[in-house]
Amino acid sequence: MMTTAILDLADEAATIRLGQGLAGLARPGDVVALGGTLGVGKTTLARAFIRALTTPDEEVPSPTFTLVQTYDTDAGVVWHFDLYRIERPGDAFELGLDDALADGITLIEWPERLGPLLPRRRLDVVLEAGAGSGRRARLTGWEEDRLAALSRHHHQGGGPC
Repeated sequence: MMTTAILDLADEAATIRLGQGLAGLARPGDVVALGGTLGVGKTTLARAFIRALTTPDEEVPSPTFTLVQTYDTDAGVVWHFDLYRIERPGDAFELGLDDALADGITLIEWPERLGPLLPRRRLDVVLEAGAGSGRRARLTGWEEDRLAALSRHHHQGGGPC
């Protein structure tokens, strides 16, 4: 049975806290599929995730045009894919998806572009527009204890979630 958590993200700072919390729980072999419409905060979340594992001032460009960026961290290699521009699901393997899935921590923006090739064992994080300038994150997957830890981290970040 899949575990689901829903978090209200009052502002960009809450999205950043979510990314940091996810990073603190991620381990090699994890796949985090970042879904949602254009401009909903997927790259902001991914940037916070990567900076939490590298340095706060790490240069983290959106991989919209390069399609993939990698980062060496103490937790393992983080692979950040943006699949918006791929034409066929199999094109992702030319970008190193096999290597990423083997032993990396993999962030995938626009995961639906992988179709049936999207790994079944993953955490889906779907960002949606919420009230005002806020967002809502629906997280499905991972074990219940990891999602509970993430929810606690997110709510301890100060201010409303």
